[in-house]
Amino acid sequence: MEENKKRILTGDRTTGRLHLGHYVGSLKTRVELQDEYDTFILLADVQALTTHFNNPELINDSIYQVAMDNLAVGLDPRKVTFVQQSQIASIAELTIFYSMIVTVNQLRHNPTIKTEAKNYGYSDLTYGFLGYPVSQTADITFCNADLVPVGEDQVPHIELSRKIVRKFNDLYGTSITEPEAKLSNVGRLCGLDGNAKMGKSMGNAIYLSDPAEVLTQKVMNAVTDTNRISIKIPGNPDVCTVYTYHKVFNPEESDNICSMCKNAQIGCVACKKLLAKKMNSIFEPIRERRHYYEEHRDEVRALIVAGSEKANGIGDDNLALIKEKMHVTI
Repeated sequence: MEENKKRILTGDRTTGRLHLGHYVGSLKTRVELQDEYDTFILLADVQALTTHFNNPELINDSIYQVAMDNLAVGLDPRKVTFVQQSQIASIAELTIFYSMIVTVNQLRHNPTIKTEAKNYGYSDLTYGFLGYPVSQTADITFCNADLVPVGEDQVPHIELSRKIVRKFNDLYGTSITEPEAKLSNVGRLCGLDGNAKMGKSMGNAIYLSDPAEVLTQKVMNAVTDTNRISIKIPGNPDVCTVYTYHKVFNPEESDNICSMCKNAQIGCVACKKLLAKKMNSIFEPIRERRHYYEEHRDEVRALIVAGSEKANGIGDDNLALIKEKMHVTI
């Protein structure tokens, strides 16, 4: 790590290709931060097992898909380190050590865990699902990351991580870095169906890997103002999903589109066509980069292997110091 350069740990669960919600919420920010911070991108295949333990083939393929999506948006493989979670021994060991000082009640009362359990319909939680924040703490601290970029919904996880690290350092005299949340200043992108969240399992997502014609078709099917049944009727952009996307991907024209919609000067079909054209122009370079990596999968594998080897070296050195302080060495 370059001197005086703080380290960021961020990443994605490997449960499928990434969509525009990921792009707006985190991927775009990663690209912007890669020059300023020493960036580690975690391919979280172990955490993917908390909800997809019965579909290991998906997780294995998604390691590549997620890595390619990160590279496609503009992350420079010379500047960032890709880390496959399951290949880092120190993460597994730290997860065990941390689990000894975290109570079940702390985990059960974590609001993010409760929300996610409800979303997945889980009434009886597995040990791995309940212990997700413990595993996440190990992810962050194996390399002594300073900052973790997150959305508001993930702040409780980071607060618990800080508590775990603080207690661990107090108990054993270790010097593990207490991580800080780096909040995204970008809001969540809603789904094409108007749902508050774009999700892989909700059928309301545009994927970074979608061809231009697929993106266009999805935009044309997106929900607009349901009360506007004729082009002659003034629309309400505030309840229109398409206008929400215009503000994100077409900000220079969004005010004019808003005015035309309110004054019945543009119809929903024309509005959607404008959006699709603009979005395709934005994402065409991303598709081209992704196509390159799809054709050079061996390069992607080499990046993951090299990054994981680097991460193992860092993690092993840190873990040796931790074990010494814990008096578990011989």
